[in-house]
Amino acid sequence: MSAAIAGIEMQAPEYVRRIAPYVAGKPMEELAREYGLPLQKIVKLASNENPRGPSPNVRAAIAAAFADITRYPDANGFALKAALAERYALASEQVVLGNGSNDILDLVSQAFLKPGDHAVYAQHAFVVYPLVTQARGALGIEVPATPELGHDLDAMRAAIDAKTRIVFVANPNNPTGSWVTPSALRAFIEAVPRDVIVVVDEAYDEYLAASDQGQTARWLDSQPNLIVSRTFSKAYGLAGLRIGYGLMHRSVADLLNRVRQPFNVNALAQTAAIAALADRAYVEESATLNRRGLDELSAGAGRLGLQVVPSHGNFVLIRVGDAARVYESLLRQGIIVRPVANYGLPEHLRVTTGLPEENARFLAALEKALKPS
Repeated sequence: MSAAIAGIEMQAPEYVRRIAPYVAGKPMEELAREYGLPLQKIVKLASNENPRGPSPNVRAAIAAAFADITRYPDANGFALKAALAERYALASEQVVLGNGSNDILDLVSQAFLKPGDHAVYAQHAFVVYPLVTQARGALGIEVPATPELGHDLDAMRAAIDAKTRIVFVANPNNPTGSWVTPSALRAFIEAVPRDVIVVVDEAYDEYLAASDQGQTARWLDSQPNLIVSRTFSKAYGLAGLRIGYGLMHRSVADLLNRVRQPFNVNALAQTAAIAALADRAYVEESATLNRRGLDELSAGAGRLGLQVVPSHGNFVLIRVGDAARVYESLLRQGIIVRPVANYGLPEHLRVTTGLPEENARFLAALEKALKPS
């Protein structure tokens, strides 16, 4: 590295230089190039996507919207905000749109964190929480998980101090699949000081039982420090369009909109999200398929003598031992899953539920990968 480049890098804050970049699941095209595999033979179960993709109604809405892609999108997302506000019985002013729910998490960190502040999150929780915290020069406080790899809410409450500005709760949590009941979660939020923002990340909420979905949105009137982040990337099948949203008090939404980039959600994403939100039957069918997939993967891994962490998402966490070796063997067989050593789980692999034939292919490949070399 030249002295000039080194000098430029040193102009960035030290806390930025220390960030370990986010590593996404391996793309199918990359695996095809690396191993010379036919693309159509590759099964990707790495990124918690809906294997069905978006519904036919959503695909039709996207196709119809192509005629207007020469125009900038609605910067305020009026129609989508109205649809979301109606769904959750909120005002449109309580909805903030994001380029995926990750964008919402980043906006929260921009609005509420500065160097020296603290953010609290659980061990084995979504890796974006420490990333957005460190990007602001704030200090992440990681609270040890429960023996079941879930959130220890009592310990998280005890970790809040005078410098704490944000607490992140993933519910269900990625990558462990753990879930906090609405009653326990509400008690925790009520115990948090009112000047501390509580972000409840509900990317996988649609996979819960219907009676457990959308509970937190009902608490916003009495919990002004609560932010609920949601996404269309999972159950709705729109990961490639990057569309998420946050629900919160109007005054908090106003702050996030001050730091939000203009046109942060593209026109196709807004159109697709409106159509997806209306297609409830399709999402329910996806959730039903997912429950079957969870059973297939858990039972199959159990037959192989492996420990599976109970999951409330669209993935399972399987303890395979030498995860790096098993992962490599699966890749050579055309199966992409997600190693989670960066989450402090070096012996585990996270596996997204796929279509029945994809789950069967994974389990067959896993059995082969587990055999001694």
